[in-house]
Amino acid sequence: MGIELFQKLPQIHPTPLPRFCNQSVCFSLRCLPTQSKLWLNRHVKTAVARIKALTRLRPRLAIVLGSGFSHVADELDVESRTPYSKLPGFPKPTVAGHEGEMLVGRLSGTPVILLGGRAHFYEGQSMDEITYAVRTLSACGISDLLLTNAAGGINRKFCTGEFMLVSDHINFMGVNPLRGGSAKNLPRFVDMTLAYDIELSAMITSAARAEKIKLQRGVYLAVSGPSYETPAEIRAFARLGADAVGMSTVPEVIVARQCGLRVTAISCITNLAAGLGGGTVSHEEVLETGRRVRKIGARLLKRFAEIYGAKKK
Repeated sequence: MGIELFQKLPQIHPTPLPRFCNQSVCFSLRCLPTQSKLWLNRHVKTAVARIKALTRLRPRLAIVLGSGFSHVADELDVESRTPYSKLPGFPKPTVAGHEGEMLVGRLSGTPVILLGGRAHFYEGQSMDEITYAVRTLSACGISDLLLTNAAGGINRKFCTGEFMLVSDHINFMGVNPLRGGSAKNLPRFVDMTLAYDIELSAMITSAARAEKIKLQRGVYLAVSGPSYETPAEIRAFARLGADAVGMSTVPEVIVARQCGLRVTAISCITNLAAGLGGGTVSHEEVLETGRRVRKIGARLLKRFAEIYGAKKK
């Protein structure tokens, strides 16, 4: 009888919650069925209200600064600078190279929101948490999103320190951020045929040409991490058509497309993937390459912002 009663109980799954919740409250609320994302909608509204109160600037473009791109923040004419800890629902990054702050200002004269760093799935965050910032940006009125990241080069024509324009991606993270309850008034089954916008990608290409920066083009494959891949995995990924591998970006792209945002993405090839470089792979190598090419990355994004602003006038 007891077993039959247990089998009739509704399925219970953990629901991700904002990082600032009281622990005892969070423990109870995490047992709510995943059917409802009311907490997500509620905290997005709160975060948007706070962001809009910080500045009168209303950018249409947002840029997420991953490893190797943080130097771009130094080029921004800043109107407001806010740590993620002051923004409801924003998870704090725990990885070196991710500052964890939102900046609003003008980059090459173009109004823009910069996210200095992101949270990652491997840090223990849920998919809802690591894509929360994208939903907030959309609710703030952002229409165009540029995502940047550090990646390991799989394509043997790539060299460390080069940049790759993402033309498409492969989701090898084992999970989709749209799984579970549907977000209110948004499609559940999102078409990803043209995940990366042609016009925005053309602007990146034009920016690289203007700055005389070599820009590769290829497919980004996302894994969950945090361990690096084995040489056998890299050989398999190459056969699947991947040119670079990383541990971010793809969930953000999927949610951005669900929200109707146009997306483009750039990878900094900070290392050669396992088995291709003749040595081991380390996070220190990733950070060192990012530091070495940070001024080049800043030039690329500044010129992109300039071209974007001119197109929008």
